[in-house]
Amino acid sequence: MRKNLLPVASLLLGTLFLFLGNGLHSLLLPVRGTTEGYSTTLLGLLGTSWASGFVLGCLLAPTIVKRAGHVRAFSCFASILAIIALLTGILVDPIWWVALRAFTGFSTAGTSMIIESWLNERATNESRGAIFSLYIAITLMGVVGGQLMIPFGDTSTTLFFMCAGIVYCLAMLPTLLSTAALPQPLKQVSLDLPALYRNSPISFLGILLIGIANGAYGTLGAVFGRQVGLTDSDVALMMSTTIFAGAVMQFPAGRLSDMIDRRYVLAALAAVAAIAGALIFLVEPTGVVLLIALVGVYGATANALYPIAVSHANDFATPEDFVKISGGLLLLYGIGTIIGPTIGGPIMTVTGPYGLFMITACAHVLITAYAIFRSRMRAAVPASERDAYSTSGTLTTPESLQLSPRAAPLEEKSDDEPERRFA
Repeated sequence: MRKNLLPVASLLLGTLFLFLGNGLHSLLLPVRGTTEGYSTTLLGLLGTSWASGFVLGCLLAPTIVKRAGHVRAFSCFASILAIIALLTGILVDPIWWVALRAFTGFSTAGTSMIIESWLNERATNESRGAIFSLYIAITLMGVVGGQLMIPFGDTSTTLFFMCAGIVYCLAMLPTLLSTAALPQPLKQVSLDLPALYRNSPISFLGILLIGIANGAYGTLGAVFGRQVGLTDSDVALMMSTTIFAGAVMQFPAGRLSDMIDRRYVLAALAAVAAIAGALIFLVEPTGVVLLIALVGVYGATANALYPIAVSHANDFATPEDFVKISGGLLLLYGIGTIIGPTIGGPIMTVTGPYGLFMITACAHVLITAYAIFRSRMRAAVPASERDAYSTSGTLTTPESLQLSPRAAPLEEKSDDEPERRFA
């Protein structure tokens, strides 16, 4: 294990800096935008633009990397991220922010795919589970760490924009200085919607609705917090609580889904998320403790839905189909994250900030209803024949699926095969 992890230590360090920048910049823009008085609709378009760029990046980045090479492409993508972070601090204008945010999404997809292909290069069938888990943990720590930087400065200045630019530049250094083997060519995953639906209707619709709910909250949660009177510190705590609660809930929810019909678990978790969202919408809690507690319940259940939906889809597939099915569902999730902020902004403008949780509650009610309906239409896969659940959270790009222990066995690397190295 040590032999496999040490060569990617520098790469994982760069990954930490990359997601620190992502967490900081993604929270900074809506917080600063609310201070500037930008409309909720425009702030919602920040998420739409980012998600659109990210989905395009998943589809187009492999071609760019193939033409330019991994090292130059990674440096290019990371440089764009740093430049955009600095430009958004200089061009404090909502139209510019929406336009620039698409480049951030595209470049994030590109850098993530290169990192993941590099990790795939070093993984073996025995070690990829540990590498995969460590990678997911680092992305989680990075995002939360970036968000928790917000309380330590003034968001009305250019300080955090410069910090984000610096962190993105730091992400380049470990990668450029590493002598690890050149990653394998990036893999492109096609999106076959009819095949995805035939494989698992509840996973298909559920993933789309999960993307809508998570996309709306992920983009507009900070806007909601500021509009209901939370301080920057409280907003950062609220958003981080959502992520942590979801991470903690994944293991018990996943283990339960290994023992009973996963659709029942999906229905129950979505119902609790719907109740939490409905309570926030109807009660409109003003106390920070009560609000964050309800948001914590929401985050714990809402963020545990994605991996269970993917696991249910894979119960009906062979290991060789895992990457194709899960990659398609991941891109479908991306489509949902485009829709969520697009409809969330106008609805919050009409109903007020608490209307955000009306959107999430509606999405989760639909998941509950359809999961129960589908459980009556198709028998569950016997527990003894299911894939074991893996607490992976929401993956970053289709390239990361190669690292999942549920994927088909990796090809054995020949000791006689020369390693391609970075120049």
